Amino acid sequence: MNQAVIGLIGLGVMGENLILNIEDKGFPVAVFNRTTSKVDDFLARNPGKRLIGCHSPEELIASLERPRQILLLVQAGPAVDAVIGQFRPLLEPGDILVDAGNSWFQDTERRALALAPDGIRYVGMGVSGGEAGARHGPSLMPGGPRDAVETLMPILTRIAAQTDEGPCVTYIGPGGAGHYVKMVHNGIEYGAMQLIAEAYDLLKRLAGLDAPRLHEVFARWNQGELQSYLIEIAADIFTVRDPDTGQPLVELILDTAGQKGTGKWTSQNALDLGAALPTINAAVEARLLSSYKRERVAASETLCGPAPQPPADVNRFIDQVEGALYAAKICAYAQGMALLAKASAEYGYSLELAEIARIWKGGCIIRARLLDHIRRAYQRRPDLPNLLLDEEFRDALHARQDDWRAVVATAARNGIPTLAFGASLAYYDMYRTARLPTNLTQAQRDYFGAHEYQRIDREGVFHTDWLRLACGLQ
Repeated sequence: MNQAVIGLIGLGVMGENLILNIEDKGFPVAVFNRTTSKVDDFLARNPGKRLIGCHSPEELIASLERPRQILLLVQAGPAVDAVIGQFRPLLEPGDILVDAGNSWFQDTERRALALAPDGIRYVGMGVSGGEAGARHGPSLMPGGPRDAVETLMPILTRIAAQTDEGPCVTYIGPGGAGHYVKMVHNGIEYGAMQLIAEAYDLLKRLAGLDAPRLHEVFARWNQGELQSYLIEIAADIFTVRDPDTGQPLVELILDTAGQKGTGKWTSQNALDLGAALPTINAAVEARLLSSYKRERVAASETLCGPAPQPPADVNRFIDQVEGALYAAKICAYAQGMALLAKASAEYGYSLELAEIARIWKGGCIIRARLLDHIRRAYQRRPDLPNLLLDEEFRDALHARQDDWRAVVATAARNGIPTLAFGASLAYYDMYRTARLPTNLTQAQRDYFGAHEYQRIDREGVFHTDWLRLACGLQ
């Protein structure tokens, strides 16, 4: 074997598994890592495979068919720029460089513009599915020059997750569109995970369910409308016991959640675009609050709250939590899809939301039965401003509204924090409210800052001398 079809830089867990996935599908792969001993070790662990080990950028370039197709799987940020700096002098017009990490989408835009004068086609590709997805079939979200993505497609369609709707990959859009969609995917993931954690907390602390019973409930949920990868793995987690103590392992894990930034980026960008993401924002804030472990422990000894009262009918409460979780989960997806629509208009991405829902159906972390319904909603109406307005989702929320409200009220009454459940319900209620109390907010803004306001009974912009009128002065 003299040359490879594609090269991959970065032998971390994701890189190694993606290489094996590509090679399994019949494509020889050239591999390179800054620490070259990792290259030798990887090849030694995978004898007989169509792999070319490279110890320098020059070796990698020489080992590839033209136009060269190179995947980068290195840490987002300066490391990506460093690799580009290494390889840029060696690349030729028409070569394709693919950043398959979780890069900030505006960094992707910047890098693409910088490489374009040299004729280097730069693709930002979101990859979701974790270690198992990379090895057996991820969801792939490539964005950038369309011709570059089309060149990559014979490989991408083979290595992507496969569903009854086709391979979980599609051309997302120009520039940083691929990384933008992956960022929002991760924001939805944050929301869904926080909602699941709150449901677990309610069932454990209030209803008294132990690990075997929690497994039973989550496994049953995964057979119905809540079917999803995240519910599936939660059910699995409840079966695992610590070999040293025999206790459920999940109960021995420190309650401080980490984050790598994509959820925070989603919230920050949504604020820039004027998109409301209360469920996703609540999930980001919940992770931040979890990091205050010492403060929380100290506060638990001084701040009082109600003593939790178990529900009279535990099975009924489990069903209520199931309905509330489905309704709140709809809101998390609705917020993410609405943000994608806003970003598509703002950045000129021309995103096809039905197609994005399709490629999220398999391989990715947020894959769920719900995505079939989301895809149909956008097929029925591609310009749908919000999923809540789709007839199918409207009816689903109406049917579960009583359970949803009961769960949020029960949590509040018993002092159990449900930041994401509450934010989701408030989002729904604000979105369906024809007149909000922000008329008072506008009056206050005009009072202290002369920011002006509009009226409901006439056209124009107005300012009032509130202090003078409040004092009865003419």
